[in-house]
Amino acid sequence: MKIAIPTAQGQLAMHFGHCDTFTITTVDQDNTIIGKEEVQAPPHEPGLLPRWLSERDVDIIIAGGMGQRAQQLFSDRGIKVVVGAPAESIDNIVTNYLEGKLTTGTNLCDH
Repeated sequence: MKIAIPTAQGQLAMHFGHCDTFTITTVDQDNTIIGKEEVQAPPHEPGLLPRWLSERDVDIIIAGGMGQRAQQLFSDRGIKVVVGAPAESIDNIVTNYLEGKLTTGTNLCDH
């Protein structure tokens, strides 16, 4: 399983569509983190990120906020979207998600 998180300075970036990088964490079937890479995000272009992350075999996106249209585009590609995540370290977010302890709040994006 691969989990993608929009990042800035080692933490979740709250503005999903305009982040500079994504951290993609690879998790095995035992929910053990077996890899993590930071990749430069492509230029902001409507509809590009779902295809771009799908090509990297991402299964889940954890974000602070994301518009409904973007969520639908990810869903259409079989990518689960979790919104309302806090601006914490990537390791904390992934670990809490895998343990079922990730506390999410309001979707910070309404477009």
